[in-house]
Amino acid sequence: MNRTISEYIKEGVGIRGIARLLEISTTTLIKRIISISKNITAPHVTANTEYEVDEIKTFVGRKKDHIWVAYALNRTDSSVVCFSVGPRTNETLSRITDKLANARLIYTDKLRQYKTLISPEIHRTAHRGTNHIERHNLTIRTHIKRLTRRTICFSRKAIMLYAVLKIYFWG
Repeated sequence: MNRTISEYIKEGVGIRGIARLLEISTTTLIKRIISISKNITAPHVTANTEYEVDEIKTFVGRKKDHIWVAYALNRTDSSVVCFSVGPRTNETLSRITDKLANARLIYTDKLRQYKTLISPEIHRTAHRGTNHIERHNLTIRTHIKRLTRRTICFSRKAIMLYAVLKIYFWG
């Protein structure tokens, strides 16, 4: 059942849809999703690799409560190696950049906060340097309805958003 839940989440099926298909209550499903995500471990961040870092804006609870999903994408195999959910602050972004300290190069957009968080020797803001991650943002928004800009589907709590992203990226 856990494998089926993970597959449905990766295909973009909503919570109520999964509960209907599996004939379980939404409360049971939410508890299972959180327990599935707790058993998933993050992949190892390899040194001397090139990464792209970007963030996606979404909301939790209501549209006025913005939250950001910052994540790093490996440029060679397009895998997500780490992500963080929180406000658009140095603390949220540093959870990503600290894990990438041994990278060969890190490509970002021209957000000012990255200049203070990433060493200038490995930081690049080149034209078209973040093409892969920007395309990945579109794919994520297509697959996970709670990240779509204009939607009626949203996360009521940040822990649920985190759990769904963890299953989507690494499950």
